[in-house]
Amino acid sequence: MTVKELLDQNLFQLINKGDNAEQVITTPYCCDLLSVAMGKAPSGAVWVTVMANVNTLAVAALAEVACIILAEGVLADEQTLKKAKEQGITVLSAGEPVFETALKVHQLLNA
Repeated sequence: MTVKELLDQNLFQLINKGDNAEQVITTPYCCDLLSVAMGKAPSGAVWVTVMANVNTLAVAALAEVACIILAEGVLADEQTLKKAKEQGITVLSAGEPVFETALKVHQLLNA
């Protein structure tokens, strides 16, 4: 599944459409500690977190994740949204908790 195919599912609210629509998604990844995510988030992962700030975007770029889903209804502030646009990072939002959000992604990848 690619980022575009995930977006086409309309399961999550689109916050920012990045520049990587054809990137293949490898797995969901859950983590709210930036230093851990920086070292352990797999390339191509859908990173599910409640951390919505510019540092999250920096970690996402370093780890080369496919996109970020902000769980629990968390939304990015204007500074973060501006940076996501500048860096071409896809950011989504989900109303569900982190686990349920990641489970949806897992189920899509294994359907």
